[in-house]
Amino acid sequence: MITVRKLWENSNITEECPSLSGKIRFDEPLRAHTTFKVGGPADIFAEPDSIESLVFLLDRCAVLDIPVSLLGGGSNVLVSDRGIRGLVVSLARFADISGPSVQSGDSLLVQAECGASMRDLTDWCQIRGIAGLERFAGLPGSVGGAVFMNARCYDISMADVFFSARVLYFQKGGCTLETWPLRREEWDYKTSPFQQRTGPDPLVLSPGASVLLSAEFSLRTGDPLALRSEMDRWILDRTEKGHYRFPSAGSMFKNNRAFGMPSGKIIDEAGLRGFRIGDAQVAPWHGNIVINAGNATAADLRALVRTVRGKVYDKTGFLLEPEVIQAGDWDE
Repeated sequence: MITVRKLWENSNITEECPSLSGKIRFDEPLRAHTTFKVGGPADIFAEPDSIESLVFLLDRCAVLDIPVSLLGGGSNVLVSDRGIRGLVVSLARFADISGPSVQSGDSLLVQAECGASMRDLTDWCQIRGIAGLERFAGLPGSVGGAVFMNARCYDISMADVFFSARVLYFQKGGCTLETWPLRREEWDYKTSPFQQRTGPDPLVLSPGASVLLSAEFSLRTGDPLALRSEMDRWILDRTEKGHYRFPSAGSMFKNNRAFGMPSGKIIDEAGLRGFRIGDAQVAPWHGNIVINAGNATAADLRALVRTVRGKVYDKTGFLLEPEVIQAGDWDE
């Protein structure tokens, strides 16, 4: 049987694209790349640092029929204990931030590559007196992940500041580079147009999928000291709510206005705060945060999520919708 690794080695990819030399690893443990600190190995793990090397990887994997998964900051994903088959591409090396340029009036455009962290982006803007992203201060993960998930923080969503994106269309016939402007009808609560996939695993690219390379944000001028003060206030609130106490993915379930209360409160009232399976636990201080309390496995965390959903449904009739992506080989 020809393994993915053998198929890869036989294709001489790094010889044909020398810029990938030293940026490919085999059996890379994905727990090192997720905020839950769980996850088995990726068959192949790549960190390209240019669009050319990324396109080369995607094109070659399409020809070899090797599945490709994209990983951002790993802050909103639960990777299985068996890991991910095929190639996992980390876009962490795409981390430049540039601007601002004037859009119109007092509106400023700032561009950030998808691998830049949200912390770096918010700090970059604050230092330069650029306002609009303060409520995202302290948000774990990458710019690409935040845009992909249409992250929402303190009543502000990425869609509210998004202007355009540079994307790579993934196709077997070859990748194309295009600009994706804001079209309001394509965005919704925790939903963006970049989430479109045809398979069961949201991380795996399917033909016609778009790969976020960078995003432009429509922002405005502000006072650096006032911006720092506001950012620190939001970071303190996250800290006091226990977002950083244990490995987690932040909020586990989406809020649904039709339920009449936040998911965390529904879980609390169902008596599930502190409920655990192994070292996977509903945080004792917040019903909508699921933590790795020590040595949890991905299977423990997945079982906990399923159990919480089931118990809440039995008690209330509400079916909670997870917002954390479950990816990889679950052997089911």
